[in-house]
Amino acid sequence: MKKGKVQHFGFIYQLKNNIKFMKKILFIEDEQAIQTTFKDVLGNKEYEVISAFDGEEGLKLIKEKKPDLILLDLILPRKGGIEVLREIKENEEIKDIPVIVLTNLEDLKNVEKALNLGAKNYLVKANYTLEEVVDKVKKNIKN
Repeated sequence: MKKGKVQHFGFIYQLKNNIKFMKKILFIEDEQAIQTTFKDVLGNKEYEVISAFDGEEGLKLIKEKKPDLILLDLILPRKGGIEVLREIKENEEIKDIPVIVLTNLEDLKNVEKALNLGAKNYLVKANYTLEEVVDKVKKNIKN
């Protein structure tokens, strides 16, 4: 009986040591179709994608889940993306999480605000393919 328990424990220990931990991405985006598409694409690249559909929910999940990277839309209900980015960068516990802005807003004012607040990239959805966004994710995610 003891031998069985030791083997079982050894098997669990071996599994724990061989697990490749998935990087977590929090995607703060209010459009369900975009959330689903990115979840499918990034999930196939071995990332765990966590969804938030408004700015307040996004901030709550950042603090709870401590993602490795954040994809952030700027036009969001309850709290806009620029305010979410500002709060991320002012919080010592989460300020070092890389943020990629992924939005439809092309105006220079928003680009400058986001980059000055610490966004790693500012991507306009219409100008990038899914694979190009995935490449940006890979380049910015913590190893």
